Amino acid sequence: MKTLSAGATLMLLAATAAAEPMTVDLKSTLLHNRTAYIPPQCYTKTEDETGAVHNPCFTCHVRSRAPHYINDDDLQTAYSFPEPALENPWTNLFVDRHAAVAQVSDTEILDYIRQGNYLDENGRNLLAERLADLPPDWDVDGNGTWDGFTPDVTYNFDRDGFDIGSDGQMTGWRAFAYYPLNGAFWPTNGATDDVMIRLPEAYRQAEDGSESRIVYKVNLAITEALIRRAPVPIEPTDERALGVDLDKDGTLGQALNIAFDWAPKEGRTMSYVGRARLLQETGEAPLAAGLYPLGTEFLHTVRYIDVDDATGQIRMAARLKELRYMRKTRWQTYFDRKEGALAESKERVDFPDRIALFFGSSEEGVTNGTGWRLQGFIEDATGDLRPQSFEETVFCMGCHGGIGANDDDTFAFPRKLPATLGHGGWWHWSLRGLYDIPEMIRTDGAPEYAHYLAQNGAGDELRGNMEVISRYLTETGELTPAPVAAFRADVSQLLYPSPTRALALNKAYREIVREQSFVKGRDATVEVQTNVHRSVTQDQPTGITRPVKAWYQ
Repeated sequence: MKTLSAGATLMLLAATAAAEPMTVDLKSTLLHNRTAYIPPQCYTKTEDETGAVHNPCFTCHVRSRAPHYINDDDLQTAYSFPEPALENPWTNLFVDRHAAVAQVSDTEILDYIRQGNYLDENGRNLLAERLADLPPDWDVDGNGTWDGFTPDVTYNFDRDGFDIGSDGQMTGWRAFAYYPLNGAFWPTNGATDDVMIRLPEAYRQAEDGSESRIVYKVNLAITEALIRRAPVPIEPTDERALGVDLDKDGTLGQALNIAFDWAPKEGRTMSYVGRARLLQETGEAPLAAGLYPLGTEFLHTVRYIDVDDATGQIRMAARLKELRYMRKTRWQTYFDRKEGALAESKERVDFPDRIALFFGSSEEGVTNGTGWRLQGFIEDATGDLRPQSFEETVFCMGCHGGIGANDDDTFAFPRKLPATLGHGGWWHWSLRGLYDIPEMIRTDGAPEYAHYLAQNGAGDELRGNMEVISRYLTETGELTPAPVAAFRADVSQLLYPSPTRALALNKAYREIVREQSFVKGRDATVEVQTNVHRSVTQDQPTGITRPVKAWYQ
């Protein structure tokens, strides 16, 4: 009998899985991977065969800034996993998809990704329609109606980034541009994405309850100042009409910025405007530096990578891989958050093998323990969007709340583009993409993306993106001066893949969709990933001896 090689066996297994998609039970809360909240990137081999040390870990594991009190920069230095996580469960990283990718033509994959699965060509919300006519296997509580979030963004953005509904009114969603987080979220590593924010209705209304775009713009700018802990420029705004001294100059006049002035113990506070100001006075709309308003929502779509036929430029695809949603359902004070972080830190020491527990369902979402509820939708085997299972949603939990790099459990909004780049930083990627966006400068003065390349010696945690390595790093891991200088003024040169790579990653990811094997990993990889541990020992050293600071430190 002929014996298959390891690579051939993996290809055969992949082909078998593609022919017979995994069964996804949306009503189950059983975790096949009990530590699904620990992402695949955490299994990266930080030491290579030459003994050189690579550090992608500082993207997530750093000393936090209050009121996010999780300081986990020690995780840069050791694989501090609970016992159930020592064996790497993300086996999709070790599947060779070359054969499957080779069988798909460029035309086929482009036709697929250009067909919308959230909005059709006429702008119909396909997902909302399916949720209204609820499939029985989606109805977790059996009451005949969908009790979770129904996506309602129309993707009809105006010049200010506001989403406008079919009735001509704002839906409340506002798109913003941001610097993609280092590593997996660079489009060159597999996906394009966008993020929108929505504040509760009171933050969009004047004091008399009428809808007010000016009030909403100002409250969003106040929120941005609170999260950035810094002043935020705004268009000329009449403070007298709002009754709030926005720029803190001591008079009610015309404000050009929102001043960040938050020191309650010293009597310095800030105020929302409109009806939210009235609710703030009664304690119903709490305000604090570093925290979003109660009821804040975020919507994040993860998409395939499209390539313009005429120009070869990268752009967002119509087809969604995922639609991710989070809503702040509970207010936590600074004391609440600090007490929770200290308790978690103590538990890590006292019970190193204890795993995190999460509560919720695929219909109502899953709570992260610090006031947010998360929910998601992902492609089914045919490419239509379906609710994520409980386990597929737990996958999101490790990043949103449990690591030092968060600001109130989020990533994108603190990295919003500055107003100097146009439209106040409020615009959707479909307007211009990442082209001609200058590199972000860290607080310590270093260009952020070049700093990441230098620390990691690669453009992704898995060090599998050879396109980035060959373009921007020498054989000894040093930065290549001219190409690195070129993306200083245009980050798209680094962050966007070549058309060839983009299409290959699209094809590879669709194989995971066909298999419905997201619980084994959802990274778009073609090759078997060799820079990843298949297992680790508890507290195994990473080789990193001096933790790297966060971009904001």
